Parts: sequence; structure tokens; C-alpha cells
Amino acid sequence: MPAARAGEPAPVIIDFADNRLLVQLFGEHDAHLARIESRLGISVSSRGNRVQLTGDAESTATARVVLEDLYSRLARGLEVAAGDVDGAIRLAEAARLAGADPAEGAAAPAMIRTGRRPVLARTAGQSAYIDALTRNELVFGIGPAGTGKTYIAVAMAVAMLLDRRIDRLILSRPAVEAGERLGFLPGDMREKVDPYLRPLYDALYDMMPSDQVTKRLESGEIEVAPLAFMRGRTLGNAFVILDEAQNTTPGQMKMFLTRLGENSRMVITGDPSQVDLPPGAKSGLVDAMETLGNVQGLSFVRFTEEDVVRHALVARIVRAYAARDAVRDPAAEAGPGRSARPRPGSLS
Repeated sequence: MPAARAGEPAPVIIDFADNRLLVQLFGEHDAHLARIESRLGISVSSRGNRVQLTGDAESTATARVVLEDLYSRLARGLEVAAGDVDGAIRLAEAARLAGADPAEGAAAPAMIRTGRRPVLARTAGQSAYIDALTRNELVFGIGPAGTGKTYIAVAMAVAMLLDRRIDRLILSRPAVEAGERLGFLPGDMREKVDPYLRPLYDALYDMMPSDQVTKRLESGEIEVAPLAFMRGRTLGNAFVILDEAQNTTPGQMKMFLTRLGENSRMVITGDPSQVDLPPGAKSGLVDAMETLGNVQGLSFVRFTEEDVVRHALVARIVRAYAARDAVRDPAAEAGPGRSARPRPGSLS
């Protein structure tokens, strides 16, 4: 391994106990190590079970936390993909900014176990969200696309259903077209509304084997329905998710919130910057943010572009639009009901 040059910080050396895990830790053709090098601006070299990190002290300390966190996941039987590497870097950097001591290592990321695979938090915002979902009966997940707000809510719902903590899982969204006119849709009622609900089905099939999803849909344990079908119901012993809530009207949002029954959880997700309602119509999500800010027993978790976990380009796109909107209307950037992200599990 190369030695440090004069004046450079001493390299950080990590020895790993189990060589069998290092192929997965390093990634195919050392892709994971290259990802860490690129993101943190350091040099990573390996020989046998030893890894050497060369660069500024702050970045190498962060890289050490990342590698030890990923190794710990592999030792627990979990998989590590490129997105997990990015997530571990984000969490390590957030911990550093919060003043955590790198010598203490990384805290285990918040995790939800589902029927198919565990879902781990990849950002500080996602960790706060999972904590809020665990602690509160009603949670609002607010922020841009790609932050995992719906996916994580579905994961929590599936976990609770499999643990028999609830009897039903109900997924809903308003049937509002995203800027296009789709025209007449053939088929029965389910076939007509399925295109609007497809993202929810996609999340379900990620969490559970397809035969189990089909069986539970047929039995009614899992229900996927447009928002209009919620009127007049009381939803007890259920986990209820309303997705794309920015496309509700204030009346629809009030109707939905008042469906909450005994031993139930409710999650509302949406992005106030992507409202597809007719011009001049107020979003029910925005109205709820203004109205319910001081109500005890519920939690608002606000995601930012820093929480986007899709392709890195998506985060840059979200950031560019946010910057443009801030220039157009600085007052609107704060938005109704917006504030700093709450502490995990805190009430807003």
C-alpha cells in the first residue's frame, strides 16, 4: 500500500476479520470503493483483509465509518448495493455535521423488516420518518419525488400486517391526471383506477412475494382504492396510506383524516410543489399543513433534496427546480406550514 507523502495526514488503516465478506463490501470490480473515493475525495486501496484510506482527516474518518457500517450489515446477512453505499455516506456525513464522534462508529440505520427484504434508512430524513411512523398514529411525509416517503410507508404497513398488529392495509390516492388527458379507460372499476394506483402496487410487490400480494388483495387484507372510495367509512385495525395527497381538495383531506378508527395508523404523503389540481384550487395537503401544525399526536416529517435516494441526477434536478422557484418567489419557498425538520418522533 502507498505510504503518505510528507505533510499529508497519516493514512487510516482498517483490518476486517472475515475475508469472505470483502468481495461484497468492495463491490464488483471494486465499484463500491470507487464510489466512496469519488464521493469523499479520498484514495482507497486494499490488500488482503486490509484497507487503507488516504486523504484529509475528516473525509477518511467518514469513509471509515461508512466501510465499517457496510461491513456490519454484511455480517448480519444483509445485502449491500450501490444505493446502500450512497446511503451510508449520507448518514455518516449527517452524523459528522451533528457532531458525532467518528471513533464511536456508525449507529445502525433505522430498518423495517418486510416479507421480501429489509428496508433501511438511507438518509437522516428517512431515519426521522421511520421513527415517526413507529411512534405516531398519524404522520405526514412531505417532500420531493425520490425521497422514499411512500415506499417506506408501504414497508412499515407491510411489516405491521405480517406481524398481525393490524388486520388490513389500505392504500389510496386521488385519481387526478398529472397534466395529461388520459381519456376514456375501458374495463371494470378496478381496471379503470389501476393506472392511478400502479406505484402503490409496485411498492407492494417489492415488499412481498407476488402470490401473497394476490392472495391478500383477493381476501381484502390489502385494499388499493381511489380516495373517493373512502367516503363514509371508519377504518379500524388498519394501516391507511394516502399517496399524492397534494392533489386532494381541503374537503377531501378532511374527509380522509376523519376516517381514522381504533387501533389504526394513517400516513399522508405528498409534494406541495407538484399540484395537479385545476388552476386556483387549493391543495388539501397545503391546507392541512396550515391547519394541523399545532395538533398533538401527529407528526410532520419534511424531506428535502438532500433526501432524494434515486439516481444522483434526480437530486440535482430537484435542487435546480427548488433554486428556480426560490428566485421566482422567495416567500413561497418557505411554503405554508414549512419549518425545519423535526427531531425524530417529535410532534409538530
